Amino acid sequence: MMKRKSANNGGKLPALSRREFFSRLGDGLHGSALAWLLGGDLFSGSASLAAEFEANHGSYDLKPKRPHFQSKAKSVIHLFMNGGPSQVDLFDPKPALSKFAGAAAPRDIVNEIEFANEVGSLLPSPFKFARHGKSGIEVSELLPNLSQCIDDIAVVRSMYGEHFNHEPSLYLMHSGRTLPGRPSLGSWVTYGLGSENQNLPAYVVLDDPKGTPINGIQNWQSGWLPPVYQGTRLRSEGSPLLNLKRREELPSPLVEAQRALLRRLDEAHHSNRPHQPELEARIASYELAARMQLTATDALDLSQESEQTKEMYGLNQDITASYGKRCLMARRLVERGVRFVQIYIEGQIWDAHSDLEKSLRYSCGKTDKPAAALLKDLKQRGLLESTSVIWGGEFGRMPLSQVRDDAGTAGRDHGPSGFTLWMAGGGIRGGIAHGATDDIGHKAVENRVSVHDFHATMLHLLGMNYRDLVYKRHGLNERLTDQFPARVVSEILV
Repeated sequence: MMKRKSANNGGKLPALSRREFFSRLGDGLHGSALAWLLGGDLFSGSASLAAEFEANHGSYDLKPKRPHFQSKAKSVIHLFMNGGPSQVDLFDPKPALSKFAGAAAPRDIVNEIEFANEVGSLLPSPFKFARHGKSGIEVSELLPNLSQCIDDIAVVRSMYGEHFNHEPSLYLMHSGRTLPGRPSLGSWVTYGLGSENQNLPAYVVLDDPKGTPINGIQNWQSGWLPPVYQGTRLRSEGSPLLNLKRREELPSPLVEAQRALLRRLDEAHHSNRPHQPELEARIASYELAARMQLTATDALDLSQESEQTKEMYGLNQDITASYGKRCLMARRLVERGVRFVQIYIEGQIWDAHSDLEKSLRYSCGKTDKPAAALLKDLKQRGLLESTSVIWGGEFGRMPLSQVRDDAGTAGRDHGPSGFTLWMAGGGIRGGIAHGATDDIGHKAVENRVSVHDFHATMLHLLGMNYRDLVYKRHGLNERLTDQFPARVVSEILV
């Protein structure tokens, strides 16, 4: 029997039952576990956690790292189409919708719809499809420019997601889970590979001047990865970064002396505070900003481009100028060794809940010509072989109409069960259509590709095994694909 000291029995320890002993022992174990967990949450930059990471992975920086195996692609340009493009109106023609036009929606579809009180009937596409290229893949009349590039594109018609709302689906597409707080695609890529250019950000975001997309900067956050891997927003109007240029010109020797002094002060400050990822990232960002004063200005100076190139991207037309400018900026960035570039479109222009025809004509009118110009430009410069270009949104649309009392014409509701995404360059086999949805374009049924499969395939093109790209956190090997099953879609690879 255990004994304990008491003030009322002359210093003798009273009997402690077996139940009391194990109860108190449990308190101690639980308390220790709680303290460890709280310590990890409250002091994530502590020496112990940072030392654990460095022992397994090395330091936090953006220096080039060797891939797991020989890669096909060196960089990624992600053309993200916020809102959910309609697959049955763009890349996935469904003649059966014309046959059953006006028929009531099947019950399994109704159960998936967000706005059940606005359900209409099966709605055929108002747009014509035609076969293009040597491959003969059918593409909508809304995409006359991209249809010219179809032999360089792998159209994945069998994508499927997990949620019908924008926010969770955006989290899923960008981070692998429908929850906030996890690292984004670009953060994982730069964590695994670093950057070929130390004078420009490794992960660049070119969002629309009219406003950030839903979920804002969470779409390109580093989550619990070190903050040095977070996306850097560059503006497409005005100066790419605020305060990029010095207020006054100083002699080069004086500028270098200032930077050397700041570097020494930073090193002294950091030496007394080791294993602080936030501090390391801030110092690294200051140093990068100094190097960018010349490099970024040159990289994003579109006046160096020929008038023919500007016209190809649509910079001389109001509807395409903004998106075309960002596509051209993306080409100039990957040309200079930037690892990951994401381009967003204004608001959610693909979210066609009403007036489907007007909505899609506007969305395609803004993006078709610049996206095709990007592919053609990369190809003629020999960059498409090493650049993976990805086009797609967070989900697709339903094959039936959505009718709102306050809207004159019908649109389509969200459709996560089956949608289209395309990839080109960097090891992708062009001129193929992979997978299929059912007869009306509702659900992926043949060679289905999950969002996790897409992530695994993207990492594979960059020379990384999705199972081996891990970050140790609280004793777990965290991955972009998390613990979900995934596979590389080898059918679309060269």
